[in-house]
Amino acid sequence: MKQSFKSFNRDVLIILDPESACNRIASKVYSDVTARLHRTGGIVGISGGIDSSVILALAVKAFGADKILGIMLPEKDSSPDSARLAGELAKKFEVVTITENITAALEGFGCYKRRDEAVKSVFEEYDPASYKMKIGLKDSGLYSNLPPLFHLTIIDSVGNEKSKRLPAAAYRQIVAASNIKQRCRMSMLYYHAERLHYAVIGTPNKHEVDQGFFVKYGDGGADVQPIGHLYKTQVYQLGKYLGIPQEIIDRTPTTDTYTAEQTQEEFFYQLPFEQMDLIWYAYENVCDPEQVAQVMNKRPDEIRSIFINFERKSRTTEYLRMAPIRE
Repeated sequence: MKQSFKSFNRDVLIILDPESACNRIASKVYSDVTARLHRTGGIVGISGGIDSSVILALAVKAFGADKILGIMLPEKDSSPDSARLAGELAKKFEVVTITENITAALEGFGCYKRRDEAVKSVFEEYDPASYKMKIGLKDSGLYSNLPPLFHLTIIDSVGNEKSKRLPAAAYRQIVAASNIKQRCRMSMLYYHAERLHYAVIGTPNKHEVDQGFFVKYGDGGADVQPIGHLYKTQVYQLGKYLGIPQEIIDRTPTTDTYTAEQTQEEFFYQLPFEQMDLIWYAYENVCDPEQVAQVMNKRPDEIRSIFINFERKSRTTEYLRMAPIRE
């Protein structure tokens, strides 16, 4: 029996009526927070990125600016642009903000010390005072049908780079230490939510939720996730409609986690969002790889390999989306 495929084209993710989409999301957020959670407003952690910016705008639409508190949560590795853009966003939407610098808390947890210890186990010459660092995937593995391998890169004070494949133990320690940042941020968001009787409004989009690009009980630990069903390019579409500052819309999405600048594509996704969104849609909706390849100007075997990559990420990160297992 011939398999039935869903039709595919480059326009499948266009939101034809962004006003209705925004109103629908805002109405549901308001209902969920007030009727189900019995809270009176919302806390949003704002970082100057598109996802948190759209969430802030939607939250204001749902509750009004006087019932939303924006929290900026910088630490010593954060880009100065993050705080600046978050401040401009809050000013535009007339939201009161609080800045909570979490550097001291992270030092208390040993976040930086534990991370740097793992980096030094790979590069003996590494010194956090004179080097920057980041980890990321090499896109050469995208079409190999094999699990991707993380590499560690260090950059000295004059810009010279060195990269090595990360041993599993060092990779786990760097990630475990870095994840303290997200869990510390979420703890602070809940402090303010509980003192104000508000709900924490999460910022992850569909890719972050479904592919596992979030920290369990960190940025994945919110009370509601209003854009968890939206592809990244759809978040941008709503951002333009909502009037998010152009500099935020134009900003390349970054992890803002390591001392060296790094894009989300480099760290995890391996594809530009404009491509990944459409191919992820095709994967989820069982579209014909031959047709997808033709539309995306790729070979059918490349599309099948990307499908395998999606399936692997979703499967291996399933534990992140699980509730605690009860007897």
